[in-house]
Amino acid sequence: MTGQDLVLVAAAALWGAASGTLLPRAAYRFSAPAGEPWRTTCPADHPLGGWLGRARCAACATGGAAQDAPLTPAQAGAPEPAAEDGAEPDPGDPRPPASGPRAAHGPRTAPLAVATALVCAALAGATGTRPELVVWLLLAPVGVLLAAVDFRVQRLPDPLTLPFAAAALALLGGAAVLPEHAGDWLTALYASLALGAGYFVLFLVNPGGMGFGDVKLALGTGAVLGWYGWPTVLLGTFAGFLLGALYGGALVVVRRAGRKTAIAFGPFLIAGAFAALLVGAYTA
Repeated sequence: MTGQDLVLVAAAALWGAASGTLLPRAAYRFSAPAGEPWRTTCPADHPLGGWLGRARCAACATGGAAQDAPLTPAQAGAPEPAAEDGAEPDPGDPRPPASGPRAAHGPRTAPLAVATALVCAALAGATGTRPELVVWLLLAPVGVLLAAVDFRVQRLPDPLTLPFAAAALALLGGAAVLPEHAGDWLTALYASLALGAGYFVLFLVNPGGMGFGDVKLALGTGAVLGWYGWPTVLLGTFAGFLLGALYGGALVVVRRAGRKTAIAFGPFLIAGAFAALLVGAYTA
């Protein structure tokens, strides 16, 4: 790897780390169970605005009481256990979270920042200076966010999956007109439609095992994989199902799930697409 390549990977890692630090609040707000609206308040029912940065509640940080959630006499006299920094309080507990810097909700910042940095660095190392690298770096934080949300609540938000697919096709269309690109936009379009249709058939056959959010996500991952051709599409699809099967099998072995237990498939769909994208970029 040349010095120029190292600089490119380092810059991509810095971009990934910076964008990853903006994901926790969005992950918390989108991590609502299916059928419920996106979260607009903290667990203590204080209004929580914005979508970027750590999900910290100003009212909780100053020790403000939860709206419409008075303390019972027993709770008022009971000592409150210290919560781990960044841990999400129990939504069923009417007590407001502890005051001070620990009043933060949702996933920690560091894991999301590190994960996004590693993904972006790997994509930069595989793609090099080709113009599609900009597309991968812009889409990577959204992919990490989607995986985090689906893993927490088994839900893939429409405000993320559908724009992800549209942005992938639009950005790849721009990359296709630039010199030195290594993909084909029409194949990306056809792969998006084909993979979305394939997942839709699986959803119709077994809606309990394949969510409709996975169908929408497949439109975006199909576009990304199709850029490097049909072999990359097949590899990414196979890798996603393989990773999901291995994870489900491991849960059964350790007795944390049964054979019919539903698991979040989105993270494995994304992980499989990421692995195949690295292979496709290296071999392009």
